[in-house]
Amino acid sequence: MKKWSDDKLSWLALKMIPNLGNITFKRLLDRFGDPATVFEAKLNDLIGVEGLRAETARRIVSKAWEGNPEDELMGLRNYNARLITIFDSSYPKDLKEIHDPPPLLYLKGNDIPQNKTLVGVIGSRNPSHYGLKVTEEICQGLAIRKIVVVSGMARGIDSAAHWGCLRGKGFTIAVLGSGIDILYPESNRRLFDYIVENGTVLTEFPLGTPPEAKNFPIRNRIISGLSKGVVVIEASKRSGSLITASLALEQGREVLAVPGSIESFKSTGTHLLIKQGAKLVENADDILQELGLSYPYFRGVVTNKKMALPPMEEDEKSVYDILGNYPIHIDQIARHSKLGPARVASLLTGLELKGVIKQLPGKMFVVS
Repeated sequence: MKKWSDDKLSWLALKMIPNLGNITFKRLLDRFGDPATVFEAKLNDLIGVEGLRAETARRIVSKAWEGNPEDELMGLRNYNARLITIFDSSYPKDLKEIHDPPPLLYLKGNDIPQNKTLVGVIGSRNPSHYGLKVTEEICQGLAIRKIVVVSGMARGIDSAAHWGCLRGKGFTIAVLGSGIDILYPESNRRLFDYIVENGTVLTEFPLGTPPEAKNFPIRNRIISGLSKGVVVIEASKRSGSLITASLALEQGREVLAVPGSIESFKSTGTHLLIKQGAKLVENADDILQELGLSYPYFRGVVTNKKMALPPMEEDEKSVYDILGNYPIHIDQIARHSKLGPARVASLLTGLELKGVIKQLPGKMFVVS
């Protein structure tokens, strides 16, 4: 075999050795310096590396990797993606410090900023209107304050986090639980393209890896590992977001949570985190304060600043005051206002035209 030096092919080949985990991969690098030198090592020297099984060592000596490194590298180039190793200067410093950092990252888009603060934002895949709205507001506020938003590009809170950051003209990072060439969910095609243009998409999984359930806990440790802190917005007690929060704590990251309604099942997990000591946050400034960050040129900017309301009639104002961030059915609005269904329907239409409320499916209404 030719000497690959620090060429990406040798990294890919070593990663393709079956049953070679990230921790043992790192120990091999610590012992031999680089993957090309690992392949030149004697069997007895390899067996002396902690955690390396004899069978795996024999595979390294016989160069019995599974897959084709050349094809993988060519596939990346054809997809306009690239590979960075843990030795590259563009590899995130905070991620390098976790217990089991991925030796290789597949990237599509821009380089990961090395001089900015990264914050993870995660939550339910089936959020309420309140959860989506709050996520976009907070992440837009983070973007305005030059904070990079990290999430998983899943449906729900993840997608809202990326969109909020993009609308704040910020840099956002999507960490996938699949290969870089596998878009999941397919409905996020437009979001994926925007992130590639204005941020970066990354994964540690090889090309063609499907979005299997087992991949997402592995993915989640990268979200928390990249970040100074992780914000949880809407999560039940059995949510995968709480697993990510636990990973963040193990990695020495701050865990923060946004409160929700005590009547909402979707907020039971976030409330549990707050009871256990997670910082309660309402806006981007709360997050910066908890992380010990200060951007004085943004003082006075409030993340959740409300727009000025247009003039309203007395009946319009009474209906508007009934509404909030959680959806309310038109019949319930009519009962509370005591104005009658026909009158309430007319008032809601007028308020919607003024842009201060929004109608959701099922004749449910919320404030805009």
